[in-house]
Amino acid sequence: MAEHTIPGGAAGTPVIILKDGSTQSRGRDAQKNNLLASKLVVDIVKSSLGPRGRDKMLVDSLGDVTITNDGATMLKELDVQHPAAKMLVEVSKTTDSEVGDGTTSAVVLAGSLLAKAEELLDKEVHPTLIVDGYLRASEKALELLDKISVKISSDDKDTLNKVAVTSMLTKLVADDSEDLASLIVDALLEVATSDNGFNVDLDNVKVEKKPGGSIADTSLIKGLILDKEVVHSGMPKLVNNAKIAIVSSPLEIEKTEMSAEIRIDDPGQMKMFMDEENNILSSMVDKVSSVGANVLVCQKGIDDVAQHYLAKAGIAAVRRAKESDMTKLAKATGGRIVNNIDDLASADLGKASLVEERIVEEDKWVFVEGCKNPKAVSILIRGGSQRVIDEADRSVHDAIMVVKDVIESPAVVAGGGAPEFEISHKIREWATSLSGREQLAVQQFADALESIPLTLAENAGMDAIDAQVDLRNRHSEGKTWWGVDVNEGKVSDLFKKDIIEPLKVKEQIIKSATEAAAMILRIDDVIASGKMRTPPMGGHGGEEM
Repeated sequence: MAEHTIPGGAAGTPVIILKDGSTQSRGRDAQKNNLLASKLVVDIVKSSLGPRGRDKMLVDSLGDVTITNDGATMLKELDVQHPAAKMLVEVSKTTDSEVGDGTTSAVVLAGSLLAKAEELLDKEVHPTLIVDGYLRASEKALELLDKISVKISSDDKDTLNKVAVTSMLTKLVADDSEDLASLIVDALLEVATSDNGFNVDLDNVKVEKKPGGSIADTSLIKGLILDKEVVHSGMPKLVNNAKIAIVSSPLEIEKTEMSAEIRIDDPGQMKMFMDEENNILSSMVDKVSSVGANVLVCQKGIDDVAQHYLAKAGIAAVRRAKESDMTKLAKATGGRIVNNIDDLASADLGKASLVEERIVEEDKWVFVEGCKNPKAVSILIRGGSQRVIDEADRSVHDAIMVVKDVIESPAVVAGGGAPEFEISHKIREWATSLSGREQLAVQQFADALESIPLTLAENAGMDAIDAQVDLRNRHSEGKTWWGVDVNEGKVSDLFKKDIIEPLKVKEQIIKSATEAAAMILRIDDVIASGKMRTPPMGGHGGEEM
């Protein structure tokens, strides 16, 4: 409970301004609590950074196990309670949704900025001055990053492959990274559009996963995988040179909207009624057949009688396809979704070289393959167990995101902490031109940037101090792309080693980490309101604490 006393005549009388049961920490105590919580979050993810980082096993309240070294997944699965720690979790989530990679780096950098700020707070430097210095330094860092980045063309397959491989080297799929990278780059270049610069809509890349086989069996389908089966046993299970009708209306007799009654007073009328229903369904199938379709994909239901006529006509049919799959199928095959079967024309048909029902583990799926210039594609991830394919799925997602980043913003930098060390070196030089205490904050920002390469070195079993001294010497000699080579256990030129990352990821790491650190540093008062007390059984209401 927070109390304040009023001076004068009412001296000593407590004035209660917060709800009973509320807690409040102020000033230096509030800052220390926030900084400590942030450090604890960083400690959780820090050891997973880089190719030599370790994995975490997360067990939820239901006993489900997740094994990962993806920073965003770790923090998402953890039920973090502290408000300042939650802000670092948000940093990780934002970085993941914006650029798909660098989630651990963003949290490590934010934590390092806060740790460096604590040193200044202990020297009585005001938090506002630290925040101003950090924001100025981050602007300078982004400017320097852009200057040192290497500009490429959006369809430079070789560089895109290197970027995808680099993102997967830290993951479980590292051994198969080259094959997966080639597959991912092909997929994204197929669906990329070049109106006003290259754009990639990730909704056009469908990722399916199924245990069985190994990660090396992962494949790219230049078309679509429908997790449905052909509806009738008499229909062909394989259709070459497929012409696909994509229909969103049902092949069924429409029911009347209100309750209706038909009076039949002789068996002949009953037969006429049944025959008429059959004729309507037969005419629907005739329409599909007459336009030249040999495959039908329907978003709604297909009547049993219609299935019989379709099978007789040699048309393979799939029913109750998802709306999103219908859209992807139209993009992949060049067809058009038809709302009314009477409007179906041969120009509306999609084309594929092969439509086949295959058994994948215990399920039957329909594969639409060999589409010419598909604007939607599918990736089928395989792996030895559910845990393996879940982690492979996360790794492929990260790789897809970084390739997308480079296609849309074609600029890259080396990995292994090289750009961070180069910017740190340049910012330290620039800081000497600044005056006052702001200079101290800028220098601390430069020191914090080194935390990423130094963490990589620690995780690889290297001596972090030796690596720091060596890298500072190299960058003072103008060797821009020297960073931590964790595989060799030494510092070297990482551009020559093909360790390449998108500029966009590095920019996002600096932006989100700086903003989170600035927000936490501005807080000097944490007020937690009291919780509602649970009313006793049979009580008349809740009593507030």
